[in-house]
Amino acid sequence: MEFNCLPPSVVFQEVPNEISLCFSITGCKVGCKGCHSTELWNENYGSALTNKAFITWLKKYQGLISCVVFFGGEWQRHALIEKLLIAKNLGLKTCLYSGERYIDINIYQHLNFLKTGPWQAELGGLESNTTNQIFRNVNTGETLNHLFIKNHLNKSNNHSTKEGTNNVAA
Repeated sequence: MEFNCLPPSVVFQEVPNEISLCFSITGCKVGCKGCHSTELWNENYGSALTNKAFITWLKKYQGLISCVVFFGGEWQRHALIEKLLIAKNLGLKTCLYSGERYIDINIYQHLNFLKTGPWQAELGGLESNTTNQIFRNVNTGETLNHLFIKNHLNKSNNHSTKEGTNNVAA
């Protein structure tokens, strides 16, 4: 089974402490007001992500990535689950970013991380204290939103030098 996606990219911020290969799946049904990726609404946009093509991408980045992230795809449950199983069988963690509030249990059980909630500009994204979105470690149930908020750093992350103060941000 397959769905269309944009060419994948290596990302560093979408899953804290993981280097991820991100697949943006087209055909999004949520259509959040203010979406920065409206091209993903068109299911015919992008190119087919067959299982063979998916494996080729994963092998290309083998040893460099630790996680695979899907921006969407939950509307094609069987195709997404196939990709999640392939990734897990290759020793990779899995993550889904969804604008939905709830995800099918059949998808959920194959994830390590899950972001849920539609984009609402007035509430902000995961980096906002007021967001409606939730980023969760599926294995522990822990909500990890705090890892996206820059002001969560404590004062011990500031280092002084003889030349002056260097502020280190993660």
